[in-house]
Amino acid sequence: MTNATLARPLLLRPSEITPKDRGGGVRTYPLVRSGIGATAFINGITEFDPGCAVPLHYHNCEESVMLLEGEAIATIDGIEQRVEPGDTTFIPAGIHHFFRNTSATAKMRIFWVYGSIDADRTIVATGETRRIDDEHGGR
Repeated sequence: MTNATLARPLLLRPSEITPKDRGGGVRTYPLVRSGIGATAFINGITEFDPGCAVPLHYHNCEESVMLLEGEAIATIDGIEQRVEPGDTTFIPAGIHHFFRNTSATAKMRIFWVYGSIDADRTIVATGETRRIDDEHGGR
């Protein structure tokens, strides 16, 4: 039986999901994922405490990120850009990037979508690669 066979429509409420603590002041609310039947993409919300970021990394598939709340700098392919709520990125596979909360007092929240249920993240500094679903307890 495939995920598509098991899939059923769902309404996902972030307020009812326990976030996955990723360390360093970063938490993720996994939403659409393979564990609920997704076969083509995964998404979620990640929250950053003031001044926090996920280290420079890249993925094996396309990613789109929308800033939902807060103040941020996006560094994409070596270029820093200020990001405002509603701004949305398209990041092709293999492009190094990260988002940093620039506020000293308020959290930052992003909504992300990966173009594959097999998405992974490779941290540039260490070369460590992990599946996104595994990081977020999504399978």
